Amino acid sequence: MISIGTSRPRNVDWPRAAAILYGDLGTSKAYVIGLAFAVAGYSSFWLLLPMCILTTLVGINYMTICRLYPNGGGVYASVRHRSEVLSIVGAFLLIADYLVTAALSALSAFQYLGVPKPAYCAGAAIVIIGFLNFFGPRKTAFLAILISIPTALIVLLISIFALPHIGAAVAHLQPLHGSFGHSWISFVGMVLALSGIEAVANTTGIMKLDPGSSLENPVVKKTSTKAIFVVLLEVVFFTAFLGLLMLALKGLTIVHGDVNAPGAEGVRDYMLRYMGEIFVGNILGTHWGILAGCIISIAFALLLLSAVNTAIIDLIAICFLMSKDQELPPFFSKLNQFGVPHFSLIPMTLIPAALVISIGDIAALANLYAIGVIGAIATNLGSTSTDWKLPMLRRERLLMLMAFVVLLAIEITLFIEKPNARIFVVTTLAIGLILRGLAKEYGLRKEVKEMSHSIEDSTTIITPSSNQSDVENRKKPSSPPILVAVKTKCKTLDYALRESDKTGSPLYVLFIRQQPIITSKDKKRNWQKDKQAKALFESLDPQMLGKTIFPCYVVSDSPKDTILEMISTLGAESLIVGPSRRNGLIRILRENLIESLSKSLPENIDLVV
Repeated sequence: MISIGTSRPRNVDWPRAAAILYGDLGTSKAYVIGLAFAVAGYSSFWLLLPMCILTTLVGINYMTICRLYPNGGGVYASVRHRSEVLSIVGAFLLIADYLVTAALSALSAFQYLGVPKPAYCAGAAIVIIGFLNFFGPRKTAFLAILISIPTALIVLLISIFALPHIGAAVAHLQPLHGSFGHSWISFVGMVLALSGIEAVANTTGIMKLDPGSSLENPVVKKTSTKAIFVVLLEVVFFTAFLGLLMLALKGLTIVHGDVNAPGAEGVRDYMLRYMGEIFVGNILGTHWGILAGCIISIAFALLLLSAVNTAIIDLIAICFLMSKDQELPPFFSKLNQFGVPHFSLIPMTLIPAALVISIGDIAALANLYAIGVIGAIATNLGSTSTDWKLPMLRRERLLMLMAFVVLLAIEITLFIEKPNARIFVVTTLAIGLILRGLAKEYGLRKEVKEMSHSIEDSTTIITPSSNQSDVENRKKPSSPPILVAVKTKCKTLDYALRESDKTGSPLYVLFIRQQPIITSKDKKRNWQKDKQAKALFESLDPQMLGKTIFPCYVVSDSPKDTILEMISTLGAESLIVGPSRRNGLIRILRENLIESLSKSLPENIDLVV
């Protein structure tokens, strides 16, 4: 038996990483500008400006974190080597953040579209997006690029049309009213532009390596730094700039926490659309203003719904990873036939849908949101800045400690001043710790049960990246090897066996167990514990095993890359795969593996379907 270990493909370059970040970080301006005016009126710029400075400070610190943790710098991964309990707290704070991110983004999307009963539409959209994820993750990074580029251009156009009104904006700008304590509470209630920074830190494990680095010693500094810098530049500048230009609008009034404008009520949650209608309409005419408003609504709605999809994917990924680490019960890591942990997907879809329907207000959701994201980021920065073993410059450590202190003060203020947020986060942590206790109890019982059984036959583990010579040192056959990728005994396998017998070529029978995240334990997984793989391999002729038939077992998050790596390692010249049995909706939703392989295989490799 050959168990193959493969590395995750590092194919996310800086534009894709930037798109992932922009899909969350960039969406904040869609609602934070209106929320700022609802809090401070024509003095809101003085709250938006320090929020942008804080966002810049956090972004600079995450450039350091991405450099220090090239295999994943999210709070759960980066804190775990310091304290398992602290990593669990950070992870559940992040889960609370993603739950509210999905709800908040969906609601904001339908607020921009101006549909009736936006909360119910948002809840339905979340359920639909969750249903689509049942069939496996899509190429979200590429989709994010397609959406983020036109959205960024639209933001630029709004700024250009609003630029002639900058004098009126400065004239309308008012100083902050009330005490420092009142201004501080207002400020911490609108610190919303930070969530996506954790998302990009989690993707360092699949970012393209810097020139000169290797899988054994990965470095992604250039990729991560460029992605964060470009997005920060756009988000910080245009949030502050549009926040100032918003003050050029006349007649805005605060009514019961919302913002009314002349001829339009409740513009708080779609302020950019209203700005586009007014500023474009003033220059090109009313009809063009209405058209501009429609374009802005559609662009931001798509970007916000993309953020919903990203949040759901991140939720199921972190639950899956924690389950594999025995921090959550094992059913959170059980996969469906598409390699998706569907038991995680169900609650992580229904909870944000229930949140948005039950709360139905962006300001209220923003209160729930901030405490989770600030807590997760503060945990990451605090743990990293006090880890004296990490290779950090003194100025990097001091800058990170400074950001940690500010975020800790914001988190404490939110915990005191926002009772609903406090209840939500405490409840999330309590449920998470209960689930962790159940997982630990299950793990102990499983360990005792396994100790009572005899030790199974050991397997030979060959990792192509490090032990390729072990494969090459085998007796070289007269005919080049054949690789067949199957999951069950079928006609495809029968055909491959006949071809192997006819040509005298060794046959490598590859079983791929697909799942979204690969842990260190997965790389050592025994094929005997995989019922489907065991059934396949036991159906092979035992007399030919190790002679002309070589079973191969691998756990992978990218079947295509695994197959390509196997072909390169074994020197196979023929690949046999069964035809896709997917049809209809499923064929549309999932990438066609055969088509993708046909485009990626070298010309000298025969692909037989």
